[in-house]
Amino acid sequence: MKKFIFDARNGIYIIDLNKTLTQLETACEFLAKTVVGGGSILFVGTKKQAQEAVKTSAKSSGQLFVTERWLGGTLTNLKTIKRSLGRLKEIEKMEADGSISKYVKQEQSALRREAARLFKNLDGIRTMDNMPSVMFVIDIKREHNAIAEARRLKIPIVALVDTNCDPDLVDYPIAGNDDAIRSVRLILSVVVQAITQAKAEYEAKYGRRAAAAAQVADAPAEGTAETAGESAPTPATPEAPAQTTSASEGPAETLSPDPVSTQTTPVSL
Repeated sequence: MKKFIFDARNGIYIIDLNKTLTQLETACEFLAKTVVGGGSILFVGTKKQAQEAVKTSAKSSGQLFVTERWLGGTLTNLKTIKRSLGRLKEIEKMEADGSISKYVKQEQSALRREAARLFKNLDGIRTMDNMPSVMFVIDIKREHNAIAEARRLKIPIVALVDTNCDPDLVDYPIAGNDDAIRSVRLILSVVVQAITQAKAEYEAKYGRRAAAAAQVADAPAEGTAETAGESAPTPATPEAPAQTTSASEGPAETLSPDPVSTQTTPVSL
């Protein structure tokens, strides 16, 4: 982090904000490009002062998040995580349709406690069917397990990196204070704005493609109907015979005189 530090006074390191701004612009550009391409972003921030800000930012931008505790194998053992999510949805369905009342009170309490635990840890990733395209982390030193899993799976990492962290572990570091809530909120607000704009662009492009595909799908049906209409036999109109008769009568009026009638009768003397 020495290259990102402007000065040190009384044992306190001052970060060079010019470099932070450049890093933030680069990271936002990369995140926007990912979202425009249809990728997803996983926000990770489990420290107390960042939990609410990370959760709100992820929800407002429609992305995944982990704010309570990083469960080991969240990415590397996705099959087990999906099984836990299925269990959570099963208990929620039992609550919705009232089938949980078939159990005795002690079993109902145990099921509700299990659902509460699963909801607390997995609510932010319940829609994660595949691996996220990018991981955004607050405090990479605290979230070392998440960083290790992402690096193992070669998932790009964007992170807010403080002076006590190693920026070489991150693909797109953003030098800043990850302990102050104002600093975290400021960085998150800029990131969320870039993601929201990119998502709107992606949805608009996807909507245009869907409309074009619908038009292409409707075009063959209309063409088939028109072809069928053209190939159908046209019924004969009752006026056709009359026109034929008048055509036959026309030439009769212009016939040359009968050659027999024009011969002259010889006169006897």
